[in-house]
Amino acid sequence: MSAPLLTVVKGEPSAEELAALTVVVAALARVRPARRRPLPVGAWASRTGVLRRPLQAGPGGWRAAGGPA
Repeated sequence: MSAPLLTVVKGEPSAEELAALTVVVAALARVRPARRRPLPVGAWASRTGVLRRPLQAGPGGWRAAGGPA
């Protein structure tokens, strides 16, 4: 015979209360957190190339902003 999943230590729960608690505990035992993969490292994973650099005011500012040379 296997050991019980739950043991009542104090009080006298009804059969419905025990059934509800058993369902909750069983559901929580099945839920597993999603595995998180480590973030990729390297220049290919960097999003800085997608972002626009701030505009530079003054003479030659269009060159500094990434305009054609």
